[in-house]
Amino acid sequence: MHRCGRLSRVTPRPLPEEPPALGVTLRDGGADVAVYAEHADAVEVCVGERRVELGAHLHGVHYGFVPDLHDGDRYGLRVHGPWDPARGLRHNPAKLLLDPYARALAGEVDWRPEVFGHRVDERLTGDPEVRDDRDSAPFVPRGVVVGDGFDWGDDRRPRVPWSQTVVYEAHVRGLTRRLPGVPEHLRGTYAGLAHPATVEHLTSLGVTTVELLPIHAFTHEPALVRRGARNYWGYNTLSFFAPHPSYASTSDPRGVLDEVKGMVRLLHQAGLEVVLDVVYNHTCEQGRDGALLSWRGLDNPAYYRLDDHGRDVDVTGCGNTMNFCHPRTVQLALDSLRYWAEQVHVDGFRFDLATALARGADDAYDCDHPFLVALRTDPVLSRLKLVAEPWDVGPHGWRTGQFPPPMAEWNDRFRDTARSFWLADAARELRGEPGHGVRELATRLSGSQDLFGRGDRGPLASVNYVAAHDGFTVADTTAYERKHNEGNGEGNLDGHDDNRSWNHGVEGETHDPVVLAGRRRSIRNLLGTLLLSTGVPMLAAGDELGRTQHGNNNAYNRDDEVSWLDWDLQPWQHDLLATTTYLLRVRREHPVLRQRQFFGLRPPHADGTVDLGWFGADGRPMDDGRWHDPHARVLQAFLHGSPVGGDSLLLVLCGAPHDTDVALPGPPWAGGYELVWDSADERPTPRADVMTGVQRVRALSLRLYRAR
Repeated sequence: MHRCGRLSRVTPRPLPEEPPALGVTLRDGGADVAVYAEHADAVEVCVGERRVELGAHLHGVHYGFVPDLHDGDRYGLRVHGPWDPARGLRHNPAKLLLDPYARALAGEVDWRPEVFGHRVDERLTGDPEVRDDRDSAPFVPRGVVVGDGFDWGDDRRPRVPWSQTVVYEAHVRGLTRRLPGVPEHLRGTYAGLAHPATVEHLTSLGVTTVELLPIHAFTHEPALVRRGARNYWGYNTLSFFAPHPSYASTSDPRGVLDEVKGMVRLLHQAGLEVVLDVVYNHTCEQGRDGALLSWRGLDNPAYYRLDDHGRDVDVTGCGNTMNFCHPRTVQLALDSLRYWAEQVHVDGFRFDLATALARGADDAYDCDHPFLVALRTDPVLSRLKLVAEPWDVGPHGWRTGQFPPPMAEWNDRFRDTARSFWLADAARELRGEPGHGVRELATRLSGSQDLFGRGDRGPLASVNYVAAHDGFTVADTTAYERKHNEGNGEGNLDGHDDNRSWNHGVEGETHDPVVLAGRRRSIRNLLGTLLLSTGVPMLAAGDELGRTQHGNNNAYNRDDEVSWLDWDLQPWQHDLLATTTYLLRVRREHPVLRQRQFFGLRPPHADGTVDLGWFGADGRPMDDGRWHDPHARVLQAFLHGSPVGGDSLLLVLCGAPHDTDVALPGPPWAGGYELVWDSADERPTPRADVMTGVQRVRALSLRLYRAR
């Protein structure tokens, strides 16, 4: 006998002809429950020692009224049906399953053999064809019934325009785990993220939009658990509706949800948006040799992409791929998104491995995929910030620039080009080898029109970044040329090898003042390029402080000091924070840095100048020969301010390994220039004196001038 006690088919009210909303809907005396499981023979709801069979089914939905199911009750599901792995069917009533629509969770996955639908040994390996009949109930979490009530007061979305948006990618735990101003019991929690000390840092820095790594409830991969590690990033979803419990300062499931809502409300009060990194491309159930926790036991062929032999089609690198060719999977994702938008008031979503969400039945990417069409036309979701990570690991998975409006996209080409110019190509120049010139750099600085010029999108579709959670931090790109992931426990085989970094002559830590000064300047070059370019900038949390992961470029399982921000700052880090804050203020004050359309769409001005002028070191306009010169290391960009009602600015990028004479463009472009910022300075020191003609520019430095 499986735990949950005796089966009851008592239904004290007539069943509706149409299924209610999926999940649990509270009613007087109990709740309506609806579960999608088209291939199942029966579905039971387990509440304590009580089992209630859902007595009706229509359109693949099993539904019924469960008496005495109330707010705060824990529950799970048992599903009866065929076990036929060759057809992808893995029903097993011995396994207690999580309701995909549960709004809160209680408990965690205990990685024992019992949580697998098939027979495995103590090492959790076995034959995925042979069903296991041991009860999983003692070792899996339950869903918790919670209503939608919360006192939002006068909460309103900040609705920051894209042209004013500065994204700050952060981890709930890592951001405040060591932040001194946050009380110890709140550090690393939702409440800690909304604490005044955290909010003060974010608002004084000048970011507008906090993008949180996954806060959907997740679990840890069994391989990590066996070696005593944990999944830190959270890209291993267990529930698309419930928030991750361990990020809360409370253990009460209702309290967890309220704490998330309270975090959003407080951040909104500070004028900060909240965007969630969401992982709908795969789940924590891994491949067919993985555990039976929820979707696979309910309807494996509906929720997962399978081949003709019932095996998972994996374009995510995580063992499975959610089946966005099935309408119920699309519905699940849309219902989840609307829930977080309407009930939790979040301001947008970043879609992890978004290409996987738009592959059709032929496995090809389709920009008109039904899921993308739904996002674009939904009256709620289409008005939020929607950002695609435009790739997956499947065939032809790289799709940067190919998602439809109103979606924005992470621009990996911006990252690679900025790093190449300031770091990898600089190292090549010192060795006497050719680099990549300045042509692609100019394209990235001006909004990546080659990628985002179609479909009436504009430069604000490009989310520019030079570092993110995945890969080296900005500081580490200047200190390491090789990844150092030995502490991850995978023999340093995990993580990218294409880092486009430069250690300035010494790998890792050093006390050499010349090397350290060069690294600091390179950090400023990268951040300056990011914050002064056309598009939407995204900072990875801690890069404004010079955060290091000591060469680890894949810290997905490092829930420790490697990943947590260190707020005990050295003098140079205070200088870097001041520099980043200053650059963000410059960006806010100059509309020409926040273009809403691409340059070159307006006719030349009366004096012959244009909206964007490109010049070489000699002050003459760039020509075809210069654009294709692999040794070109100096580029000037004149941004005409009059069309957008502001000052004109001149960017001077000197990637030469030696100090260089640069002739600033003269009339009719400008009669002179004021120096606004020089990356050669450890701390911002603008100068009011007017400069003309040839200026000596430091090697490997970036300058910003205001035209007079």
